[in-house]
Amino acid sequence: MAQAVFNHVGVTCKDPLRIERFYTKYFGFTRARVYAPGPDQVVVIKSGPLAFELFKATESNPNKDPVLSGYEFPGWRHVCFTVDDLDAKLAELGDEIRITQGPVDMGGFIPGMRVVWAADPEGNIIELNQGYVDEENPPPLATET
Repeated sequence: MAQAVFNHVGVTCKDPLRIERFYTKYFGFTRARVYAPGPDQVVVIKSGPLAFELFKATESNPNKDPVLSGYEFPGWRHVCFTVDDLDAKLAELGDEIRITQGPVDMGGFIPGMRVVWAADPEGNIIELNQGYVDEENPPPLATET
């Protein structure tokens, strides 16, 4: 099987520069590439292995803004960032986000885990997660029969 490696998530934005500034300021993203500089430019921003390719919207969103942890219909629900101190990150973000759910104590799943879901400046849901760790021995994916 040919190997596939995560590269980016494409995000359509009302104001790509505002979204770029938000993720640069609060989540350490930097520009990785600019296609066709100018008013219709497409910008790739990156933080570690996570990259967003930002496109200018040419249509209005026909859906209501997502609530809680994201849309309930099939599709991407939210993007998650792990943080070392959830309360400090929320204080830093201040009025730049709108909390849609939480803080929620998820210690019943993972000791010490706390989570908040919030809308970025354009309403995209982001999860801020303190304390997540991968499961040591997760059950394997069942094979098809």
